Amino acid sequence: MKRLLRSVLPVTICLVFFSSSFAAAAEQQVNIAPHATSAILLEADTGTVLYEKNSNEKLPPASITKVMTMLLVMEAIERGELKLTDKVKASERAASMGGSQIFLQPGEEMTVDDMMKGIAIASGNDASVAMAEHIGGTEEAFVAKMNERAKQLGMKNTHFVNANGLPAPDHYSSAMDIAIMSRELLKHDLITKYTGTYQDYLRKDSGNPFWLVNTNRLVRFYEGVDGLKTGYTTEAKFCLTATAKRNNMRVLAVVLGEPDPKTRNSEVSAMFNYAFNHFQVFPVYKKGDSIQTVKVDKGKETTVKVLTSQAVTLLTKKGESPDMYVKEVVVNPDLKAPVTKDQVIGHIFIRTKEGKEVARINLMPEKTIEQAGVWEILKRTSRNILISYQ
Repeated sequence: MKRLLRSVLPVTICLVFFSSSFAAAAEQQVNIAPHATSAILLEADTGTVLYEKNSNEKLPPASITKVMTMLLVMEAIERGELKLTDKVKASERAASMGGSQIFLQPGEEMTVDDMMKGIAIASGNDASVAMAEHIGGTEEAFVAKMNERAKQLGMKNTHFVNANGLPAPDHYSSAMDIAIMSRELLKHDLITKYTGTYQDYLRKDSGNPFWLVNTNRLVRFYEGVDGLKTGYTTEAKFCLTATAKRNNMRVLAVVLGEPDPKTRNSEVSAMFNYAFNHFQVFPVYKKGDSIQTVKVDKGKETTVKVLTSQAVTLLTKKGESPDMYVKEVVVNPDLKAPVTKDQVIGHIFIRTKEGKEVARINLMPEKTIEQAGVWEILKRTSRNILISYQ
């Protein structure tokens, strides 16, 4: 079943919904991925679904599984638990993985940076397991983290059994869920350094350099494509989650169960063409833009900047104006320490002129503010009393 322009991604990942301006277009029927078993197309910043076909059907994702593996790596780097320069040693188990690989030898060490190249560009099953063991201790423990993260993201039709997507019973996902985790991965700007590279080398300084060529040929042959991940097994057939950016608009397409690579690439290209030819975005805020400064009661610092948690854009059909929307900034006026950096302290609301809410974007503090000590609070109180008598 095919539908257009239905914003249905879960709010658990703070997606933005735009559907009211597309009611007429939603009645159209297009058939831009006729050979895919399942497909979905969305505008990445707002999360608006532009096209879908059986998008919640549980299917084997093959190596698209590695999107979640890469997401956990990126999040570990962001938390400071991992550095790109850290060395990762390949176990015998990791080195024994078949299928796509970078031919790791047992005991061989590579940096996280090189392992990510091996996963993102060459779809290395061995590199995926090596990273999983490095982060989780065992692949099984890492897979538990994968499933927990999927649950947190609202991925309702996904269950992982391994970190690389090799065939296994009870290992499945859906086009919708793949779109969710792909969109989450794209929040890490560093990722397209890897997924958008068409060719590179590993072991450059050795006598046996290994040439990497991106399994996603659209990186080279479709303007604006810089990711994300291909997949293939006999059961899954040919799969792809791909992203492209043009004129400030980033779109994300997922196809599962395509009959061959040529058809897979052709249908994803058609999905991208449909998005870029029919829709446009108007940037409102960049991720991390400062909206205002607010007071923090009893904090070690008395004020903190309020930042956007994600890019804020307005999506319209080509030729329509963004003036149909109004925005309102609402920040908690009673902010008390301690305040954590990941705490939601306000929202940007975007509504139609008729008052219908179409977007709600979280606002976050620039940094963590610890609670001030009793002595500091007393000094401030005394100072304020003195000032009031002057």
